[in-house]
Amino acid sequence: MSEFERGDEVTWKSHGGQAQGTVEKEITTETEAAGRTVKASKDEPQYLVKSDRSGGEAVHKPGALHQA
Repeated sequence: MSEFERGDEVTWKSHGGQAQGTVEKEITTETEAAGRTVKASKDEPQYLVKSDRSGGEAVHKPGALHQA
């Protein structure tokens, strides 16, 4: 089972302090997301999240995200 699922509310550290948003999807292959190349795998997934405040997208490793 994944650590996070689509729709989960999460928080993460951002340049401006604490950010909050929603998990859009789990990424398990190398792909382009949020304007950069994401090197992810099934063993080391990353998550595309959408900020509640700005609406911007970012990709984070599971260790950077916390359940809101």
